[in-house]
Amino acid sequence: MSDGEGARLGIAQARALQTRWAAAIEREDRWVEPRCVVGVDVGFEARGQITRGAAVRFDVPSRTAREAVLARGPTGFPYVPGLLSFREAPALLAALSAMEAVPDCLICDGQGIAHPRRFGIACHLGLALDCPSIGVAKSILVGQAQTPPDVRGAWTPLVDQGDVIGAALRTRVGVKPVYVSVGHRVSLQTALDWVMAWVTRYRLPDPVRLADRMASRRGEVPFAVREVFFGQHPVSADGAFC
Repeated sequence: MSDGEGARLGIAQARALQTRWAAAIEREDRWVEPRCVVGVDVGFEARGQITRGAAVRFDVPSRTAREAVLARGPTGFPYVPGLLSFREAPALLAALSAMEAVPDCLICDGQGIAHPRRFGIACHLGLALDCPSIGVAKSILVGQAQTPPDVRGAWTPLVDQGDVIGAALRTRVGVKPVYVSVGHRVSLQTALDWVMAWVTRYRLPDPVRLADRMASRRGEVPFAVREVFFGQHPVSADGAFC
């Protein structure tokens, strides 16, 4: 088998796995009131050869950042639209496993079920960790939504083939909306409520905004960052999460 044939087989298998795993995603609330929320995002360096997975843990009662981990390691999956979670998940799972506390909720920079196969990065992480998770994306991957009113907290449904897969949410007046979707174990209304609860002066909720700064090196963050290294893909050959 040539390298090209192997790559095609890997991509086909990844798509099949997304379709299978999507059936296990829970779109309703199954959680306790979170006391620990973690925002995650991914960036790349060395022309995409190194993946940077950032995780920032916030204490809910005090709304303060308690821990930040940046996991760096080799990029193990090609850039394929719709399959980005296979490229990003290893770094994020490494960062989350290095944290001192288990998150009660993940807020992910990316899609949840607002995805062609209803399985974006928020679903991937939520299912792998059996953790409530929410996707917050900067753009639409699939589906259509009306522009929400220019009022903080206003939203309109994001719909694909008759399925409500998320919402266009106005987090700030005069600023483009974000696109919120269920990852795992939360309802869409709960996802919207929690995103708005963490929005301050910016378009993105603070846990994701600060994870984005860490992952993409967009500037300093107001806390210490612990760095770890990884090298293992989170999915085994038979399609089980490692």
